[in-house]
Amino acid sequence: MKVILRYDITNVGRQGDVKDVSAGYVRNYLIPKKLVMEANARNLKVWEREKSKMEKVRQEVIDKAKELAQQLETQEFQVHVKIGDNGKIFGSVTHATLAQIFAENGFEVNKHDILLAANIKELGSYEINVRLHPEVSAKAKFIVIGDKE
Repeated sequence: MKVILRYDITNVGRQGDVKDVSAGYVRNYLIPKKLVMEANARNLKVWEREKSKMEKVRQEVIDKAKELAQQLETQEFQVHVKIGDNGKIFGSVTHATLAQIFAENGFEVNKHDILLAANIKELGSYEINVRLHPEVSAKAKFIVIGDKE
């Protein structure tokens, strides 16, 4: 089914693209969330009128994401974890833990946007990629500090 993307959609395309997407995905997910419009003559005309307005909004979102990226890259976050007598961490530091640390420091970051290859299971310093927008990512510095029980 041919659709016009109203927003950037990961693994599908960018705003304004006309894409051929499976009908079930369009009917059950994209249209109810108003992420796409069916690509017909009427909607193409509507899209042309909305295009400049949407481009301004899109640029504002990208600018805010870049500003947030600068703020994230200048800070160093600390994660306190419990360790045993042998210096090993109980459990691990996960996406959810990192998202909570961001929230405690005043940054709204979705846990799904934290690009962590595997959970952190050792003490030390880590540089973690955070996707703030499909075009903007940041590297956040985390220090995992152990606290004895």
